[in-house]
Amino acid sequence: MSSISAARQRVHSLLDESSFVEIGANARARATELNPEPVGTLSDGVITGYGVINDKPVCVFSQDSTILGGSIGEVHALKIAGIYDLAVRIGAPVIGLIDSAGLRLQEGVDALNAFAQIYASHAKASGVVPQITAVFGNCGGGLALEASMSDFTMMEENARMFVNAPNTLAGNHEEENDTAAAKCRAKAGVVDYVGSEAEVISKIRELVGLIPSNYEDEAFEENEDEMNRDCSGLTNAPTDIDEILKEAADNGKFFELKADYAPDMAVGFARFGGTTVGVIGNRDPLLTTEGCAKAASLTCFCDAFGIPIITFTNATGYASTIENENRMGKTASRFTLALVSATVPKINVITKQAYGSAFAIMNPKGAGADFTIAFPTASVGIMDAAVAAKVISKDAPPEEYEEVKKFYEDMQNSIDTAAGRNLVDQIVEPKDIRRYLIGALEILYTKREQTPARKHASKL
Repeated sequence: MSSISAARQRVHSLLDESSFVEIGANARARATELNPEPVGTLSDGVITGYGVINDKPVCVFSQDSTILGGSIGEVHALKIAGIYDLAVRIGAPVIGLIDSAGLRLQEGVDALNAFAQIYASHAKASGVVPQITAVFGNCGGGLALEASMSDFTMMEENARMFVNAPNTLAGNHEEENDTAAAKCRAKAGVVDYVGSEAEVISKIRELVGLIPSNYEDEAFEENEDEMNRDCSGLTNAPTDIDEILKEAADNGKFFELKADYAPDMAVGFARFGGTTVGVIGNRDPLLTTEGCAKAASLTCFCDAFGIPIITFTNATGYASTIENENRMGKTASRFTLALVSATVPKINVITKQAYGSAFAIMNPKGAGADFTIAFPTASVGIMDAAVAAKVISKDAPPEEYEEVKKFYEDMQNSIDTAAGRNLVDQIVEPKDIRRYLIGALEILYTKREQTPARKHASKL
């Protein structure tokens, strides 16, 4: 395969067969003061157009690194900005396939100004149509910012993305700590998925099928999985989010995002009864700054595109490290603000423990959950009964401590007590969770919620 065909082949691999329609194929760089005799070929190093993925219209651009290194000149940039603008007009997702040497120096400020128009078009499209970027070669400098502005960013395993090249960072060397490498970007939470070229393209196709085409569209697919089936494979007290989704989601599928970053919090998409939902679930009961950042990001996307949110809660507190302490207030509050501000259907499932302010940010009724469901073995309270008893019965004999602990468990942390105070709507056996979630999504389909008149929350 020639390198020229590589950029075009990615487009044809991504889209349904024979569906790609190219626009701007005859575009070429114009003469400027710094570039009086522009060198290059038609298309100016970027293939742009539209097509379909599983019969769903999308707009796409793919940079060709064999033409001036895929560098971004004035026309190149305007073609990309135009694709974003077209996507907004027709209400279709925009997918960018990146492989570029960066800004074209020969075109100076003409290229720079046009590049800024990419940012502007990108920003105007945010929240209107989904934006997906995949890096297959180099993505450096300002282009790395453009890729990160997308709703979803993926990388081919040998691709490179950086604002500053690794060797320019003090005390850093590419061979020792390649900050531009895909694996490093994934662990930093910059990208959502890393894989081979074929795997990345397959993931993009799968993602496009899960999410709506625009903010007025719906994310629904006819479902062949039985709506009312039992989740008999679940244990009596399941807390593993992966186990729950494997049993309860349609066909057991969970499209996880940022799996290599903050694994204590699982975020991604699943379907229940054909409806796509955003999933946020605790893998570890101690919240981290990175986990809250992941959850906040998914919440904002779901609210922008009308996707219901289901949280699976097992939260007891916050990770107690200096790094978490330094940033926890900011990131946890951002997640809280995003979730409380979201007007889409919100359902909370308490799988085990829901304690203190960690529970208060994981979508409880008091923060706006439409329905709260709990497993019979779950508990809700200010803190664990053993810890509470130590505080209450300080310096008391052991037998008194045990009495206080049992009393606290029965009267404060009991799921029945929470239900009695209307903090829990339904206590559901794990095997029945699928049918209850589908039922809740169906009744919430017509949900309408008015928020206070304002442009937007000031801290998101």
